[in-house]
Amino acid sequence: MSAIAIYAKPSATFAQKLTASQALLIDAAAQFTPLSQASSLGAEDVVVTHLIAQTGIDCRIFVLDTRMLHAETLALVGRIEQRYGVKIDVYQPDAQVAEAFVQQNGVDAMYNSLALRKACCDFRKMVPLERALAGKNGWITGLRREQSNARADVLAIEHTGGRAKINPLADWTQGDVWHFIATHAVPYNPLHDQFFPSIGCAPCTRAVTLGEDPRSGRWWWEQASAKECGLHVAKGSLEGAAQELPAFESLSRITLKEIAP
Repeated sequence: MSAIAIYAKPSATFAQKLTASQALLIDAAAQFTPLSQASSLGAEDVVVTHLIAQTGIDCRIFVLDTRMLHAETLALVGRIEQRYGVKIDVYQPDAQVAEAFVQQNGVDAMYNSLALRKACCDFRKMVPLERALAGKNGWITGLRREQSNARADVLAIEHTGGRAKINPLADWTQGDVWHFIATHAVPYNPLHDQFFPSIGCAPCTRAVTLGEDPRSGRWWWEQASAKECGLHVAKGSLEGAAQELPAFESLSRITLKEIAP
């Protein structure tokens, strides 16, 4: 059974939410240019990409290719580019940094401790994100309050790191997202049809069963309170993990900052 068949059930106020989301994007493009969308290529983010195309705002789209993504996720880049006539900017971690991390800690290091997992997320996601957002006054995400307790207080517009963070789907439900995908034939990751509601790096993502929390398949071996990579948490939340690995933290930050996108 497809994800559309399971989840596409719009809320009673979906039409109003859609109008508000479109208006938010138009206002954000006027106030916070230059603007970029950070796309994980998940269901929410392909909806946001469609809304960007629909509203015609000036907004680049970027993807963080961690070098650990599923083949199905990477294949979606080309499908989106073809559908919307855009060029997606792809940012990757430095191969030498990745190799050094694996040599020092092992290929399965993320399973061994929270500190190692967060260090892996740091050089694969956080450092490339800094490069992707350089010179930008705002960025757009697919965050929704319903996704997890950690995201329950997400606002439509937030201000972090000296720039605006726009969350046009903040009050959308999962049913709203999939209704929109179905209605507009939005291209999406086929892993969603295999019970992967939230998709990240291949080693850190598993399928879920019906009724499980949508993000329970992410870092499933950890406590629920730890399940964020750092992209959408307050600065400083990862410091405890980083302190356990000062040598590698220094290596990843210095090496990657010197590499142009």
